[in-house]
Amino acid sequence: LRINSAKDDAAGQAIANRFTSNINGMSVAARNANDGISMAQTAEGALSEINNNLQRVRDLTVQAQNSTNSASDIDSIQAEVNQRMAEINRVTKQTDFNGTKILDNTASKDFSFQVGAKDGETISITMDASSGWN
Repeated sequence: LRINSAKDDAAGQAIANRFTSNINGMSVAARNANDGISMAQTAEGALSEINNNLQRVRDLTVQAQNSTNSASDIDSIQAEVNQRMAEINRVTKQTDFNGTKILDNTASKDFSFQVGAKDGETISITMDASSGWN
């Protein structure tokens, strides 16, 4: 039996419409969830780069504690530390997902992803601003 319009089977048409609506909502929710995953992967890549730079800064600070370093050595170490810190700052300001700077901490950000077919089926992420890190 095929339902083409409400005159064929009003109750069946209502059920079919509800199913179609749920299927469409779930399709959109799946795309939204994929956007959230993509944003998280973008942030993860940037945070990995920041971590690599921080590890190198740590290595350099340990190296700088060696009393056999000359003043020139210390200056070179400090120059690299400064470059690494500038790179960390650049990554935080440039990491972008769909036009939004996701790691720039100048303002709090709320991200909400509708991941279900019904209202309220969301996942939210809040990133607070930090005045002490720029």
